[in-house]
Amino acid sequence: MAVIGAGPGGIAAGVKLTKAGVADFVILERADEVGGSWHENHYPGLEVDIPSIAYQYSFARNSRWSRLFAPGAEVKRYHIEVARRFGLYPHIRFNTTVVSEEWDEANHRWNLHLAGGGVLTARFVVSAVGAFISPRQDPGIPGLAEYRGKIQRPSEWDDDYDLTGKRVGIIGTGASSVQITPSIAARVDSLSVFQRTPVWCIPKPNPKIPDAVQALLRTPGLQAAVHGAVLVAVDGVLRTLSNAPLGLVRPTMRTLDAAAILGYRGLLRLMVEDPETRAALTPNYGPIAKRPTANTGYLLSFNRDNVELVTSPIECFTAQGIRTADGRERVFDMIVLATGYHVFSDPETYTPGMVVGRDGLDLGKYFAEHGLQMYESVALPSLPNRWTLVGPYSWSGSGWHAFVEMTADHAVRAIGEARRRGATFVAVRQDAHDAFHRRIYEHGAAIRWYLAELNAHVPTYYRNSQGDSTYIRPTGFFQARRGHRRFPFSDYEFAGPPLISAARQGS
Repeated sequence: MAVIGAGPGGIAAGVKLTKAGVADFVILERADEVGGSWHENHYPGLEVDIPSIAYQYSFARNSRWSRLFAPGAEVKRYHIEVARRFGLYPHIRFNTTVVSEEWDEANHRWNLHLAGGGVLTARFVVSAVGAFISPRQDPGIPGLAEYRGKIQRPSEWDDDYDLTGKRVGIIGTGASSVQITPSIAARVDSLSVFQRTPVWCIPKPNPKIPDAVQALLRTPGLQAAVHGAVLVAVDGVLRTLSNAPLGLVRPTMRTLDAAAILGYRGLLRLMVEDPETRAALTPNYGPIAKRPTANTGYLLSFNRDNVELVTSPIECFTAQGIRTADGRERVFDMIVLATGYHVFSDPETYTPGMVVGRDGLDLGKYFAEHGLQMYESVALPSLPNRWTLVGPYSWSGSGWHAFVEMTADHAVRAIGEARRRGATFVAVRQDAHDAFHRRIYEHGAAIRWYLAELNAHVPTYYRNSQGDSTYIRPTGFFQARRGHRRFPFSDYEFAGPPLISAARQGS
């Protein structure tokens, strides 16, 4: 069998397979090391945006995090250590990119077409490509090829480039920009931050974790208890939203958004000196309509004489820099394209021909025509023997590790049952898939209203181009975990080798 990707999801799948006694698997990784985004990204200021103890596997808890919010290099080392500890490296093929997947009905297997022309066959496939599939190489602004200065991307940062005394522009105000901006502001001659939409950014104290606290974190069960308490609170919010009547949700969310915006204005008055800059940094949308960020230095950066916030829309790149709609051209030695990723919840991420299943079902075309949907976020009836660890409606309010663990549990449990039965074909039943999708869609009504109506004016990957909120699982973490670990095997169809199945049908 094959696992695609050696990021957090691929590592979880590899460990779960190993624990289940499955030794015949390969992990295909396009990069030259494990870790996924934590290997590819190493830009200035990179760190986790949730507490470190919530950003780890339950089977590999780490008591040695150096800070409350661990730096990126430390998170990368953690993934490497976990992969080594559980013996995954012999299973990994690095520098191997899967460009397409094609189901072979006659042989009950997948043909994985690799960059360079090779084909690898696998009985079962687990897609662990993650939530942020690939960086957006084209920011959608004319003239990028004309620019003659240095281009930096968060996922391809050139650490050897000396920023000292340089004139720098950064496009975007998302999570990476919020970290990069304060990290380089004191080193550069000037820094222009180009903002399309103001971001919610709250202060984030990040103290070192003392040795005594690290020792306390080694207490058996303590980290799990603390993390579990947080999950209970988040789970309660999601379940309340998913079950509350819209007649109550609408006025409540309007009131909460207005109160939050008012409170944020007060925070900006404390942190940003210039009134015009404060006004430009004030969101006109709710705090959970777009991914909120946390960084103490981001807002304070705009008090520096060498940092400016630019809100005039970008017209085009020029040979020397960027021209905005007000006619002004700014000259830059370096431009940072912090313009985001192709995300798992966008139908455009799944291009036609990428995954072709049973009876010619093309995943890209299917999602475009029918919307994003999968049974328990992991399986489609026409994609036999295949599970996706980060699929539609999969994020349930936890850190990434917690939910890729439970989706990996789902895949490994189904594979284990197939092996027990001697089955070479496993596919979720259409009726089970449809019932799950109806239920999850109904529960998502409040979130959909919040993102697609109340906050429809704000661009956000929480709402995709079809107006749906397929990023979020509205029923919460614990129901999702039960669904993945206890789904009835009757929701799946199991069949033996093709020739044996055909002989039985003819007898």
